[in-house]
Amino acid sequence: MSLIDISPLTWEAFWCCFLSGIVIGLERQLRGKPMGMRTSALICFGTYVFVAMTRHISNEMTDPSRVIGQVITGIGFLGAGVIMARHGAIIGVTSASAIWVLAAIGVVIGVGFPWLGVKLAALTVAILVGVDLFEHRFEFLQRGVHRSITPPRGQGGGKPSRLRQGAE
Repeated sequence: MSLIDISPLTWEAFWCCFLSGIVIGLERQLRGKPMGMRTSALICFGTYVFVAMTRHISNEMTDPSRVIGQVITGIGFLGAGVIMARHGAIIGVTSASAIWVLAAIGVVIGVGFPWLGVKLAALTVAILVGVDLFEHRFEFLQRGVHRSITPPRGQGGGKPSRLRQGAE
């Protein structure tokens, strides 16, 4: 076994995890959101490792799909930690959703479809950027999601700030 051999994992899958995480993480990082490239790549890679390894430990007594279910549950807790309430507005929901999508991409790569994972990452960024462009272009799409609020005195100088409720 050589130092660069990562069997039963594959370098192709690792690079697809890395690329998928970097693409989504870059979009989040450039927008100043609570997760960036490093976190995104690690979520995708970690999920890939858990799922890919189940293919090598499964037998008639084990069910690899249970590992996927447990990963989804664990990622839900990670995503919940990103969601916060600030001055009456809920923030972090989109980042939490991106974490969930990254885990799903890791599952896709882990079950043997590495380049599909990269395509899903590109589609995810297209959704994140595209919907944001539509929301800024058409004012009627901002209702219920965006609102201006004034933070309590001593927190922000009383100047109205634009927070987006429920999305980022």
